[in-house]
Amino acid sequence: MNYPGKVGHIMGSPASERGVSQRLKGHLGTMDIVFTVLAYNAPLTIIIGLIPVIIGSGNGLGAPLTYLAAGVLMLLFAVGFTTMARHVPNAGAYYAYITAGLGRPLGLGSAFMAILAYAFMLVGAYLYAGVIFSPISLSWIGIESLPWWQWTLVLAFIVGILGHYRISLSAKVLTIALICEVIITFAWEASVVGKGGASGISFEWLTPSAITSGSMGLAVLFGVTCFAGFEATAVFREEARDPEKTVPRATYIAIIAMTLIFASGTAAFIWALGPEAALDKSTNDPSNAGLLAIEMYLGRVGVDIVHTLMATSIFACVLAIHNILGRYIYSLSVDGVFPKMFGEVHPLHGSPYKASATVLVITVASVAAAVISRVEPYSGYASLVGIAGYTLLILQILTTVAVLVFFRTVDHTANIWQCVIAPALALIGLVATAWLATTNIGLLTGSEQIAMILLACLFGALLLGSLYALKLKSSKPNIYRVIGRQEI
Repeated sequence: MNYPGKVGHIMGSPASERGVSQRLKGHLGTMDIVFTVLAYNAPLTIIIGLIPVIIGSGNGLGAPLTYLAAGVLMLLFAVGFTTMARHVPNAGAYYAYITAGLGRPLGLGSAFMAILAYAFMLVGAYLYAGVIFSPISLSWIGIESLPWWQWTLVLAFIVGILGHYRISLSAKVLTIALICEVIITFAWEASVVGKGGASGISFEWLTPSAITSGSMGLAVLFGVTCFAGFEATAVFREEARDPEKTVPRATYIAIIAMTLIFASGTAAFIWALGPEAALDKSTNDPSNAGLLAIEMYLGRVGVDIVHTLMATSIFACVLAIHNILGRYIYSLSVDGVFPKMFGEVHPLHGSPYKASATVLVITVASVAAAVISRVEPYSGYASLVGIAGYTLLILQILTTVAVLVFFRTVDHTANIWQCVIAPALALIGLVATAWLATTNIGLLTGSEQIAMILLACLFGALLLGSLYALKLKSSKPNIYRVIGRQEI
């Protein structure tokens, strides 16, 4: 397998033949990309909405360690992921890496699968955003309130406008939103610790009995799902200031930051209510438990601030997913798999503006379909986001296998820890998590029947992409050769 070392060489000739006159470029720093990843995972939303679920339905007081374990698993995965990024210096992330290791058909199939997964994630997040924004009063402009779907469309158009401009503008918006989230989160945790919690600062959750209590499988499943989407560190590679350093740094910082935020938030929740009350509230009233814990230590004003930041959090989330999805479409268009027009870069703003506009059209059409079908927004959100998280887990498994195969078949400078040991350990953990996800797919999505339909669509996309790649091999070999944004 002959692997060229420079993106310009890889993409220059084929891209110019297809009429792509300009490439994405930018000056994103490490923290710009880190905040984009954190925005995707909406940490405040997870602390308020998901931590009580993991405690109540998962392994109870052992939940903080669950996040620590999930973080370690993601760090193991990141070793191979970032090593691959140095040897496959393209912006396609999972798409590029799976192609490099497992071949073009499976690579293109994984790209189709990833696009559909991110589309599900985006639409689900928009449904939830509509629910979050719908209570907001607009009496100051003569309107009492808007239904959820109108808020969703308003947000979609604002995101579409931001997506039209250079990524640095979106990065600034995401940075502001995330800083506010982190400040209020740590202010609450500091208050809990400062006041000694409801019954003292104990470490009962560190005991073996707490770690193995309840459903440890479901806890690990939900915990890993919270880390989905950090491939964005590689997706924005072309727009990074110094990608050789920025991508690995951003990946590790994002994972460590999420681990600390989620684990400390879970421990603070247990301390805030006290172990017994935390278990009781998480089991019997998970939807209100998080806000109750905040109100006890930050008061009503704190809850109002959190409500406001929940709105900015979900907005930051949809903006991040919109940008990731747009760059997937851009990458496939540059390769010639999608129409070349979607691979065009705005001459002034340096953005994949037509790919971004395509994402907006997909969003509006999907929301319209949800309204016509009378989809209940919160249940729709749970199903779409749950199945999308499951799909990204499958893509992580394929990527890890690709890493192991790739470094066995090419000359490289990676050491055995980077290309064998860490990826192998990650693969074991990811496969175990995927097995847990598969056996609990109904709980992950809220409906086993809906899960089966969505899974059929996603794995159908994988099959369709693989078959289309084989068709290109015979009908358009020039395009087939550059699938995965490389020539192998």
